[in-house]
Amino acid sequence: MDRMFATRFCEVFSVKLPIVQAGMAGGITSPELVAAVSEAGGLGTLAGAYVKPDALRQSIREVKQLTKKPFGVNLLLFEETVPSEVSGDLVDWLNKMRDEVGLSPWNGELPQSKEDLDECFAVIVEEQVPVFSCAFQSPGKYGRAAKQAGMKLIGMATTLEEARMLQAENVDAIVAQGGEAGGHRGTFQPGNEGDGACIGTMPLVSLVADSLPDMPIIAAGGIMDGRGLLAALSLGADAAQLGTRFLVCRESLAHPAYQEMLLHAKETDTRVTRAFSGRPARGLNNRLIESAQMEKLQALPYPVQNALTREIRAAAARLNKPEYMSLWAGQGVAMLRQTQGAAEIINDIMDQANAAWERMIQLRRGR
Repeated sequence: MDRMFATRFCEVFSVKLPIVQAGMAGGITSPELVAAVSEAGGLGTLAGAYVKPDALRQSIREVKQLTKKPFGVNLLLFEETVPSEVSGDLVDWLNKMRDEVGLSPWNGELPQSKEDLDECFAVIVEEQVPVFSCAFQSPGKYGRAAKQAGMKLIGMATTLEEARMLQAENVDAIVAQGGEAGGHRGTFQPGNEGDGACIGTMPLVSLVADSLPDMPIIAAGGIMDGRGLLAALSLGADAAQLGTRFLVCRESLAHPAYQEMLLHAKETDTRVTRAFSGRPARGLNNRLIESAQMEKLQALPYPVQNALTREIRAAAARLNKPEYMSLWAGQGVAMLRQTQGAAEIINDIMDQANAAWERMIQLRRGR
């Protein structure tokens, strides 16, 4: 019955199933994970953010060795921002967090925050990746170059205005990211504080699908199984993007302590914070987030704040201290129950979608 779920997204991106695996940055999406999703009929996505160009090239080639099916590479696009000063409160907080994971005090030098965007994008073009996706802003010059190179292009929106901006840039599909989604909010202009645009997945997908009827829409945020996929399609989406569901799969490179926290999380355990990166992002609440909240911390802009907390997160990972790690997760995290292979997850999602569809038929018949 999988053919019943073939949508225009499947046609445009030459995949069997309307499922996208999110490109989760931070050393999580292994080539094996991406390839397994694509082989199972979905669209696997390799995270290109925070990766050096040579390492990205190697990972792309590994994916290609494992599958001949379409896959994508995702980049986080941003304008470089250099803060004029760092507040004393932020310095004190950083040093307190550093001390708690055994690091010496910060030397006061702002880190070089360049993320090799141009170089990484050049690798994506040179390696002829089938799909390029991006978040944080319109694709701009990267999108134009991707289209010229024959790639399919996906952008992420958190509001209808952002979706219309992406449509104007000739993207092939739009991820409508609801407020339930884990990880960074894709909001183009998040400002200096607050959660960024956090419209729920249901109203956002419905609004964007109704307003842009000719554009394939990918629903994201809180979707964990086949029931969520069916719900997204019923709202007008053409596919669903899942990230949290794949964090504890066997091919995931997420830290074991991170995975353990995910498997024991409750539905009330996530919150949006800027403490780690300077941009609003949803993850499991922990010591670092709570301390930033208590101190009423004014984080520096992305990616400077992200660079300043990198050593803290790395030290915490070495010490198996998840209380100081960025534990990105969506509001569906409590639905995680077990470790599976990525292909098993795809198969389960489709089995659940078919079962949910059958249930709807029975309800219509009054049984």
